[in-house]
Amino acid sequence: MSGDQRVRDEFTAGLGFELDGFQIEAFDALDASRSVLVAAPTGSGKTLVAEYAIAKAMAEGRKSFYTTPLKALSNQKFGDLVRRYGPDDVGLLTGDNAINGDAPIVVMTTEVLRNMIYARSGALMGLRYVVLDEVHYLQNPYRGAVWEEVIIHTPPEVDLVCLSATVSNAEEFADWIETVRGATAAVIEERRPVELQNLYLVGDRSAEAMHLLSTFVDGLPNAEAAALDSKEVHQPWARRGRGKLFTPRRADVAELLWDQAMLPAIYFIFSRAGCDEAVERCVAAGLRLTTPEERTQIRAIAEAKVDSLSDDDLRVLNYGAWLTGLEAGIAAHHAGMVPPFKEAVEACFAQALVKVVFATETLSLGINMPARSVVIEKLTKFTGERHEPLTPGEYTQLTGRAGRRGIDEVGYAIVLWSPFVPFDQVAGLASTRTYALSSSFRPTYNMAANLVRRYPADVAHHLLNLSFAQYRADADVVRLEAELERKKTLLARADAEAQCDLGDVAEYRSLLQQSRQRDAGPSTLVQIAESLDRLRPGDVVMLPKGRAAVLAKSNRRGGDVRVRVLTPDRRMLLVGPTTFDQPIRAVGHFDLPMPYAPNTKSFQRIVASQLVRAKVSDGGGGYGPSRRPRKELAPEVEAHPAARCPDLRKHIRASEKAGRLRGEVTLVERSIRSRTESLARQFDRVLRVLDAWDYVDGWGLTDAGEVLARLYHEADLLVAEAVRLGVFDGLDPAAVAGLASTFTYETRGPGPGPTAWFPSDRVRLRWHRIEALAAELNAAEEEAGLPLTRPPDPGFIALAYGWAAGEDLDEVIADEDMSGGDFVRNVKQLIDLLRQLGDVAPSKDTAAAARTAADRLFRGVVSASSVVGTPDSAAAEPAATPTAVP
Repeated sequence: MSGDQRVRDEFTAGLGFELDGFQIEAFDALDASRSVLVAAPTGSGKTLVAEYAIAKAMAEGRKSFYTTPLKALSNQKFGDLVRRYGPDDVGLLTGDNAINGDAPIVVMTTEVLRNMIYARSGALMGLRYVVLDEVHYLQNPYRGAVWEEVIIHTPPEVDLVCLSATVSNAEEFADWIETVRGATAAVIEERRPVELQNLYLVGDRSAEAMHLLSTFVDGLPNAEAAALDSKEVHQPWARRGRGKLFTPRRADVAELLWDQAMLPAIYFIFSRAGCDEAVERCVAAGLRLTTPEERTQIRAIAEAKVDSLSDDDLRVLNYGAWLTGLEAGIAAHHAGMVPPFKEAVEACFAQALVKVVFATETLSLGINMPARSVVIEKLTKFTGERHEPLTPGEYTQLTGRAGRRGIDEVGYAIVLWSPFVPFDQVAGLASTRTYALSSSFRPTYNMAANLVRRYPADVAHHLLNLSFAQYRADADVVRLEAELERKKTLLARADAEAQCDLGDVAEYRSLLQQSRQRDAGPSTLVQIAESLDRLRPGDVVMLPKGRAAVLAKSNRRGGDVRVRVLTPDRRMLLVGPTTFDQPIRAVGHFDLPMPYAPNTKSFQRIVASQLVRAKVSDGGGGYGPSRRPRKELAPEVEAHPAARCPDLRKHIRASEKAGRLRGEVTLVERSIRSRTESLARQFDRVLRVLDAWDYVDGWGLTDAGEVLARLYHEADLLVAEAVRLGVFDGLDPAAVAGLASTFTYETRGPGPGPTAWFPSDRVRLRWHRIEALAAELNAAEEEAGLPLTRPPDPGFIALAYGWAAGEDLDEVIADEDMSGGDFVRNVKQLIDLLRQLGDVAPSKDTAAAARTAADRLFRGVVSASSVVGTPDSAAAEPAATPTAVP
């Protein structure tokens, strides 16, 4: 028997269940010494593949690293592996904990591994497997590049085990990994472990009870639900409370699920305040979902989780009200809560003691909290700037929690009726099960410094061109080149058909247009522009060849208006005042599909289909020639040689088509140029900034560049420059903490942040120096065509200074508009940066002050939120950068 077979037999013997087909396929790939990408739904058992790789490495006497995007997942996985292998063989490396880092199995956040690779850490010796859990996180716009850095730079003898949600381009992603690293298998499982039933819940004032309807019947959208929904008019300006239908109330939904035996449930509300309010309303309504025995268990769990917090801290955090809801079996879960509260909710929910959790979408990531039912209150969420519809990927992620394997035969995904979203959009979103994985990779200053430090110039440029972003861009170029060739062929044909032996058709068209504008007169053009300005997306208008749907409208200088329309044959047209000879009005209307993506073929196909079926009224104005006698042409138009051509109309149509095609060719050529402007060229622009700021000298790092290479932060160059110029020098630890917080803190939501407070004039002057540095850097980035570094924010200085100076929690946040969870998260991010400053600051005194500040901040509610084995929430605890690399 081979060694691989023996390891597999021993591993599977202890499972107690048969492997699924996709797991066997993944095991086979690992036994064949191939990397593997496993794309499967939540709860399907893809983590078992990673555990098999760990078992193989242990049997070979080699190491395995298990990486996650979140401290929560790292803590949780550390606990799982310790229970399996014992504490001596398992380590943990996160921003909060460094435990047994030399163990054969080490769990870590992905950034820790990236930093190890750049530092050429000795811990990489003997490494056999790297597990990249939640690898689809690489499309995260803020941190996703780290996953690509790890995939590209991990030593070639190491095999990867990549675990991903179900994505539509898994094969493409696996092909890229194979291009970069060698043999890679794509193992795809689309079948959910528990059947999902999509439901639609509608409040109806004319009925005694709410309508709980299946979203699909025999695989098609439920006609009964569509008919019920069609009785209400869905408009962006619709108001709640009007009409017969209404969005069901949260307490009523919880009670219905209780009556229907559909609990436990996760109820997604995309607002922290909404989650807290929902708990309050349920408690106020007298909803109690627990037995006396369960309430006793809940209290014991809660008291154990908050044991390290003082009575004063608990009072500030409103512990009493929170515990009342928890004991009733109802809780909130969001990033604004302190981790001990969230940990208690998670523990109670895992034991089926808490029956309903009102959560923000962050719960769809990270910790393991499956439920029988998932409720989605709205299919739109506020991004901080505007309301955006949920994507199919986000819907899949949220509903992935529905159905507990081995417990539930069916999981339920319930969407509530909304005046803003018609039923057909709900059904459309629920029927789209996957989404494409994209790349957020771009060169950063720290990445550039590490590439210069580790590789020759040609190798560094080559490695950048190995990114998934470039891989996808290159594939797009092939498609775009083919499209360009087709359009050029059509353009040549149209140009040929537009040729007239008697005269220049383009010149004739220009004279004709000028003549029509003069005939219309300025007042008529103004009236037409005003009529166009009244159109709205979804309006139906009449063109000479038939109806068209309005997709978008833009207002230009001088009162000009342009309207983008789509015809039934899916031609996109841009019309304006000169297109018409009289004011125009809508002759019908229908709701455009969501999400709004007018450049996609699927969107255009749906709109064209709706346009054909739309009911229209008579009239509509616009093209007068079809309804009134033709005006006499201007003398210069009549006298033009082309006017005598018998095929003039044919030539004009061909000339118009050529004009459109010429514009389309220009757009495609521009797209090709933007994609072939490789990441390596962006890298060169980064290097030019670093050279101008004396961080590189030729192809080498200056002393300042060496500091930059060890700073892992979104404002890496700005922080490095502040260190180099001595901004932190000569300050006490509390002042260093306050000043450093300007790089880690960012005001939430729109509008101005809190008024800045400074402990001294000296700190105020240092802040103004940071502000000036940020402006200088942004100017340099703008000139180089690079993304701008986020400006520093002084809104947390007072809190950071007070906490580092030893003030109590109630003194620090009592008068601040900040939740306990936000405070903890911001302090932890600040601690991460201070520990880095303690490692890189050239001044020994400054380095010592930074380390002291980090130690002083790590106390009370902050240290209580860093206990291993009690995972924090995804949103509250993003992966942290370690202060030192093993």
